[in-house]
Amino acid sequence: MSIVLTVLSLVGFIALTAGTALFVAAEFSLTALERSTVEAHARDGDARSRMVRQAHHTLSFQLSGAQLGITITTLITGYIAEPVLARLLDPLFTGLGVSDATAHGISLALSLVLATSLSMIYGELVPKNIAIARPLGVARLTAGPMIAFSVVFKWMIHFLNGTANWVVRRFGVEPAEELRSARSPQELGSLVRTSALRGALDQRTAQVIDRSLQFGERSAEELMTPRVTIESLDKSDTIADLIAAASRTGYSRFPVIDGDLDNTIGVVHVKQAFTQPAGVRNTIPLELLARAVPIVPASLDGDEVLERVRADGMQVALVVDEYGGTAGIVTMEDIIEEILGDVRDEHDEEERGVRRVSDGWDCSGLLRIDEVSRATGYEAPEGEYETLGGLVLTRLGRIPMTGEEVVLPNPHSHQRSSNDLTEDGGWIARIERMDERRIDRVRLLPVTADVLRSLVRHAEQAHEVDQEHSHG
Repeated sequence: MSIVLTVLSLVGFIALTAGTALFVAAEFSLTALERSTVEAHARDGDARSRMVRQAHHTLSFQLSGAQLGITITTLITGYIAEPVLARLLDPLFTGLGVSDATAHGISLALSLVLATSLSMIYGELVPKNIAIARPLGVARLTAGPMIAFSVVFKWMIHFLNGTANWVVRRFGVEPAEELRSARSPQELGSLVRTSALRGALDQRTAQVIDRSLQFGERSAEELMTPRVTIESLDKSDTIADLIAAASRTGYSRFPVIDGDLDNTIGVVHVKQAFTQPAGVRNTIPLELLARAVPIVPASLDGDEVLERVRADGMQVALVVDEYGGTAGIVTMEDIIEEILGDVRDEHDEEERGVRRVSDGWDCSGLLRIDEVSRATGYEAPEGEYETLGGLVLTRLGRIPMTGEEVVLPNPHSHQRSSNDLTEDGGWIARIERMDERRIDRVRLLPVTADVLRSLVRHAEQAHEVDQEHSHG
């Protein structure tokens, strides 16, 4: 009879451990599943997938049921397994000459360790790892038994869950029945970058998605074509001048101004020229064709800028600064390029915003600091500048000349003295071309610490010579 009871107890121990494994697997698989995945599979009409959706929609209740099941099976497992294992181990220790009392104590202690270890490994850790690795498959297997258990013990689960929710509310937290499935743009961006690093997304796709997620954080000032590069026409210019300007620049839209850009009366499109007979194009002034366009503040966020530009037939908006002056214009092409990168057609000049050269990168002085970092890897510290040209001007403190070089600060330079910039190596900016007082092209050169120290010494010596000559 004792042999039968021992066998039945061992079978019960295995069955209860399997029960614990089922509840643990159900718990972790339900919490690891995204709602979008659950809904997508439930729409296919599969009965098991619909049960997973039912369980996922009552997640708090199901998790409470899983916890109750784990507790019940674990307690019964300990109650059954420990004495059975102790009876099996007693003869082993008594055979070694240990007294009955001592052998029984050792057997109980060892049986406790064995029962707990087996239950933890096979009843908790193994199913947990499987559920995390294959959440949907595990949820499909466990959802049915889990729902059935929850129905049988519904009254107890409601009592325990209600008590726990009452305690949670006392801490000022409102319990949630479902997991939050929404993700912030920052979380999605991190997910995209991680997927690209691991090869789950190709680099180009990841870049487009990442740019799209960051687009809403951009301002009109960051998206616009700056004032200094705008091609405009005067209100007294004619349709013939519009056609000539379009042929010369490759642009299709032009602001029409009354003196300067601060007095912009509207925008004309080159296609409007062809609505007029060729014989009168030299006589019709552009102020008759100019159409008013939206005016947006420089601080307006990217999403709202997109809506304003899309809503206007000219697909362009004027950007004004805090003083009311025209800071630039933003077009649909500017917005598309912010997401997709450089978009070029047969009318665009060959010169790009940034391109790789043998010893570094050839960059436009109007390139934003974040675009510089994305294209070259150089990260500038925060400062009162938006563009690469602004950074160089800040470092020099004057208008530079073509060919001048300046050591750029590293991201931690605000915590160091100027002499410390040569400790880790860094970057040099060489002025390649000026457009009057504006820095037009800059070559960024990554260099070693030794080269930087040499350049700094050379600059200090040149400064000392200049000082001596001025005193002489």
